[in-house]
Amino acid sequence: MAYSSGMAGVLIGLALLAFWLFSIFDVITSPEDEVRNVPKALWLLVVVLVPLLGGLVWLARGRPRAERQAWPVPPGPGMPKGPDDDPDFLRDLERRMRGDDLG
Repeated sequence: MAYSSGMAGVLIGLALLAFWLFSIFDVITSPEDEVRNVPKALWLLVVVLVPLLGGLVWLARGRPRAERQAWPVPPGPGMPKGPDDDPDFLRDLERRMRGDDLG
């Protein structure tokens, strides 16, 4: 039993180490002009010197934001949304159903 509780501590330690290394790598590879709030060198110092808290603050306040995609614009009121909304298509369909189609 004592061995398994020590193993949990090792796993938590490895997870914290992985998060710290990820944060350092993320700061280093982020473009200088996209880093928010303070200069990149200061972010690197914060993440290196205060491992867990520094990484969390980096992710929340310093990391560059991903560009957001605009929502797709729906067709305007004058544009047909489908074949059944297109008046020309409906007239042609009606004509073909009545047998007026000569071709």
